[in-house]
Amino acid sequence: MWQRIQTLYLFLATGLVVALLLSNKADGIPFYEYWPYAVLIMITSFLQLMALTTYKHRIFQMRTAVLSAIILIGLQIWLVVDFIKTHNDPMFKVTAIFPVVASILDFLAARGILADEMLVRSADRLRAAKRKKK
Repeated sequence: MWQRIQTLYLFLATGLVVALLLSNKADGIPFYEYWPYAVLIMITSFLQLMALTTYKHRIFQMRTAVLSAIILIGLQIWLVVDFIKTHNDPMFKVTAIFPVVASILDFLAARGILADEMLVRSADRLRAAKRKKK
């Protein structure tokens, strides 16, 4: 599990999403007090944990990582729009970029998982061709 770089990407993305849930918005209100944000972050956290622990099922792992990244991008867009509507002076916290970084890490992990799946399929194809010759 920990031998692959995509597992590290998924672990870091999971850590960022959990840290986002426990952090404050720009105006000092925690994310978990505003329930739409909390629900999206919890769904994303659950998807991240599923992607991190289902390493034996690569296609499912890749799909959950991509779905989590798409939800995180939507959350980031919603955060930016909400921030622009409610604040006049731009004052961001470092947690404002957590969804973007986590989604980039998810896409990198999905790319690595796809590369592993293609490698396994090519090895299976070569083994099948070798068995046919005998």
